[in-house]
Amino acid sequence: MMSRRGLAVTLMAGALSLLPAGQALTQTTPAPDNTRVNRGDQGATAGQQKENAADRQLTQKIRKAITEDKAMSTYAKNVKIIAQDGKVTLKGPVRSEEEKKAIEAKANEVAGMGNVTSEISIAKKRS
Repeated sequence: MMSRRGLAVTLMAGALSLLPAGQALTQTTPAPDNTRVNRGDQGATAGQQKENAADRQLTQKIRKAITEDKAMSTYAKNVKIIAQDGKVTLKGPVRSEEEKKAIEAKANEVAGMGNVTSEISIAKKRS
């Protein structure tokens, strides 16, 4: 007589043998989808990011300042930073007003006051 564990292993092996060769049993997770947020984007978009060295460096410096701040949420670390001719636009949701202000301050420190436009929004908390 086979134990429960042995029976379970046998059944699993049998089920796996029914899969086509090379196909693994995987767990599917829906891909993140921010299409709705992106559709609402007006004005500057990441696709309009200039390819000149100065704007790329500006974007990189702001991104580094944000990502090095351990207090920032994943939302904050993923804010869109678009630089065009030395002017910066910030877009996307963050978790709090404090994060919004901190990101704006970091961008202003790097780009200079008057060179940053913030379109950052506060994400609604899930209940």
